[in-house]
Amino acid sequence: MIFSMFFSQKKIFVFSSLFLFLFETCVIAQTSSKPNIVFIMIDDLGYGDIGCYGSMVNRTPNIDHLAKKGARFTDYHANGPMCSPTRAALMTGRYQYRYGRKFESALNGSLDGPDNGLPAEAYTLAEALKDAGYATGMYGKWHLGYKPPLLPFDQGFQDFIGLGYGDGDHFTHVDRVGNSDWWHNDTLKPETGYSVDLITNHSIDFIRKNKSHPFFLYVSHLAIHFPWQGPNDPPHRIQGKNYSKEKWGIIPDRKNVAPHIKAMVESVDESVGKIIGALRQEGLEKNTLVIFTSDNGGYINYSSGGFENISSNGPFRGQKGDIYEGGHRVPFIAYWPGKIKEGVTKTDLLMTMDMYPSFISLAEEKIHDSLKLDGMNILPVFFNNRKVEDRAVCWKTENNKAIRKGKWKVDIIENKAPELYDLESDPGETKDIAAKYPEIVNQLLKQYPAWEKDVTANYTQIN
Repeated sequence: MIFSMFFSQKKIFVFSSLFLFLFETCVIAQTSSKPNIVFIMIDDLGYGDIGCYGSMVNRTPNIDHLAKKGARFTDYHANGPMCSPTRAALMTGRYQYRYGRKFESALNGSLDGPDNGLPAEAYTLAEALKDAGYATGMYGKWHLGYKPPLLPFDQGFQDFIGLGYGDGDHFTHVDRVGNSDWWHNDTLKPETGYSVDLITNHSIDFIRKNKSHPFFLYVSHLAIHFPWQGPNDPPHRIQGKNYSKEKWGIIPDRKNVAPHIKAMVESVDESVGKIIGALRQEGLEKNTLVIFTSDNGGYINYSSGGFENISSNGPFRGQKGDIYEGGHRVPFIAYWPGKIKEGVTKTDLLMTMDMYPSFISLAEEKIHDSLKLDGMNILPVFFNNRKVEDRAVCWKTENNKAIRKGKWKVDIIENKAPELYDLESDPGETKDIAAKYPEIVNQLLKQYPAWEKDVTANYTQIN
């Protein structure tokens, strides 16, 4: 009798516990129904710096795995050939020039002077996703404002640890003018450790803390930006000393930077493996879109510093800072097991500014017309094997311009006649065929002035 009563009570306890477990599981599943987004941006990574894009030097098995099990894009472009322009386009979904002439190049600024960054009134991607119910975290390089109130914590990220400026020593996190540049939200909070490792660890912590509801994680590595330091190289900068004239770090042989770059690239690859591993361990991998890309092309050489053979932009002409393809055509991999077809290579012309409308659409939110986005929703390219609609896209730096539509691209280099390239047959821009097809040059050049007038309308109001 006593045994029967005990057994009945035990069954009730077991069934009630099981019911509670299933109920909690359902609640978690409901709150996690929107997919997570992990956006991994590497700094100055060239098109040819990783294995799945042709590198025979750098070992990148984790990144290559993403390409093997996801979609690899061969015609993806950073919105600018330098850091800040591309990051502004990512955060706003618009051509960065709409926020002033300063976004034709990398932003300059100082902790001691007036801040210079993305205007506070810009409705950022992080703010839009936070309003859609996402937890938002960013770890690494910002380069859209150097201090409050223009840091990520002020622009929609609920947690931020990293650099405001973005050219700090990879160990001491001291910037080029000798300031400590490692923040936690809106407070300077120095932290020891190699930048790749710190950014990775904080990113994994964020994943684990937010695993029960949707999140947007922006992993913004400072690597492989100078000063070129692998994880086993020595620290270089100390606080209070100006490094404007020796910003490159400790490189014993300026003709042989490759070993330092290799160490940095492979450290980034390890980071990717750890982040994907954390998603897998937490059961989140099949509900997470992972994007891997770069903010601009790599340095091939830097003559004023005496450095050569720094990076690889594959078959493309030019390097960081150029409007030739090597300045802005970069790796782009989209990975989502069970959602994105494995092992495909796509040739669609995509831009950084396309991330904003795509991520908002993924969050099942309506894109308000008032945002006036320039980017387009490219999710159908990821999931439905559709081609991106034909459009003209443009680049503009302080001295040079370019316009691209379809396979045709016109490069307008300072003090030179417009150059025309057929990127389908000549992706390396080796044969200028402007004289052969003057009508195509004229057609593209006619479109450029209206675009430039539109996107630079704020140049007189915003510095």
